[in-house]
Amino acid sequence: MQTVMSRFSPKALRSGILAAGALALLALAGCGEQEATTEQASAAPPPAAADGIVLRRGNGAEPETLDPHKSTGVPESWIQYDLFEGLMVPDGKGGLIPGAAESTEISDDQLTYTFHLRPDGKWSDGTPVTAHDFVFAWKRLVDPKTASDYAYFLWPVENGEDITLGRQPVDNLAVEAVDDLTFRVKLRAPTPYFTSMLHHHATYPINKAAYETHGDNFVRPGNYVGNGAYMLAEAVPQSHVKLVKNPHFHAKDEVQIDTVYYYVTEQLEAELRRFRAGELDVTYEVPVSQMDWVQANMPQNLRLAPYFGTYFYAPNMTHEPWKSNKDLRLALNLAIDRDVIVRDINKQGQIPAYGWVPPGTTNYENQAPEYAAWTQEQRDAKAKELIQQAGYGPGGQPLEVEILYNTSENHRKLAIAVAAMWQQKLGAKVTLNNQEWKVFLDSRDEKKFKDVTRHGWIGDYNDANNFLELFRTDIGKQNPSGYSNPEFDKLMIEANRTEDVERRAELMQQAERIVIEDVALFPLYFYASKHMISDRVENWNDNLPDYHPTRFLRIKQ
Repeated sequence: MQTVMSRFSPKALRSGILAAGALALLALAGCGEQEATTEQASAAPPPAAADGIVLRRGNGAEPETLDPHKSTGVPESWIQYDLFEGLMVPDGKGGLIPGAAESTEISDDQLTYTFHLRPDGKWSDGTPVTAHDFVFAWKRLVDPKTASDYAYFLWPVENGEDITLGRQPVDNLAVEAVDDLTFRVKLRAPTPYFTSMLHHHATYPINKAAYETHGDNFVRPGNYVGNGAYMLAEAVPQSHVKLVKNPHFHAKDEVQIDTVYYYVTEQLEAELRRFRAGELDVTYEVPVSQMDWVQANMPQNLRLAPYFGTYFYAPNMTHEPWKSNKDLRLALNLAIDRDVIVRDINKQGQIPAYGWVPPGTTNYENQAPEYAAWTQEQRDAKAKELIQQAGYGPGGQPLEVEILYNTSENHRKLAIAVAAMWQQKLGAKVTLNNQEWKVFLDSRDEKKFKDVTRHGWIGDYNDANNFLELFRTDIGKQNPSGYSNPEFDKLMIEANRTEDVERRAELMQQAERIVIEDVALFPLYFYASKHMISDRVENWNDNLPDYHPTRFLRIKQ
């Protein structure tokens, strides 16, 4: 089969892959896939008259948790932008504006940040938001007992890294409440992107009194106390999260929408049907299977835009054969036809990716390997050569690969396509393993997946550091592959402590080239955001990070 396929024209090869994908869809139906056949959100109640002005948002997977120090996914972050307010907040246009802090002072040596909190900042129970709340929250984030995947967000703070790694006590974190409205932070080295991180949920304050009363259940309905534009009213598993306007929010008079429903919409075709029926105002995504129809019939509602992130597959480098067999990793990476994926399968404006850090990154030149300029036929030929060198294929071991992905029609179709490519070109026997979101996150983070997992990373702030840090040996669960390279670690540590912008970029570019050379991931494409937006919704501004807090949206009356 490999010999015959190698003589096909590029068009025939693409057709063969797509046809094989359709056959694989049937063949793999019993291989761990458990796609639901019903619309999860159908049990969710429609908005009531008492809800006032309502926005109904599709939100993908069931939220993992609404604890800002423990959540990791985009579905949770959308909700948390409404529930909490960090020192900085997204303005809904791609920029950041002052949030809980009305002003910031930075010392001449760039090491001390003094945040002056707004005097009208209130929790949803009416009590003041104070600097003591930030001190409490930030210490909880870095505390090893919290086991936060995002503890490294505060590693720029003096002693933050040592505390997370158990080398110093939590009280040594260099943060202090100078008074109720003055929060001071000392950094270990100048960090130019520090303020741009402070909109992220990991840096939110939490209400100390609510936490001391309810412990880790402080974010459940009835226990919740937040400082954002909305309050948590309901959280019904596999159905919806309902938020209502916070009467104590400092900018409440500027918030037009009274109630927000976030519906669980993992089944994207069902989500689109609900949008067409007028039951949703915003979709989480758009199913790839319906892109041609949507573009032909509802172009006025379709929003496609560049998105600051990378979709990739991660091999499990914590065990063999992936740990030490670079030829095997590279063979699978080369055999993935990115052009077929973005043009013939996704059709959503993504850009084929061969590197890791996405376009649009500030003060950074994107890196790509030599084979990015090859034809796909050249990459396929090299892949077949490498698979032999790796000891697989004819005369070698049979190659068996399992792809893990979370419940989503888009992830499923892409996994089928990649499986077909590996089967046709490399003779691999590929199985698909579909898991529900929370189970999937545990399997992926704990490196319990057998071979390869689908992954995606959306930039939390516009700096290459936010992508490259993930591959540090000491970063913990966030490291997608369990990758470890001392040379890479050394470059990243040096970059984090370098003030010169050009030198810092050069160090990170060297680090990215090492990750690419080591094949620590299989990049597939750079994201594009894709949503269906109702004609009722106003002030939706496409932006690179795809941030759309409800407080800035309007409903046409």
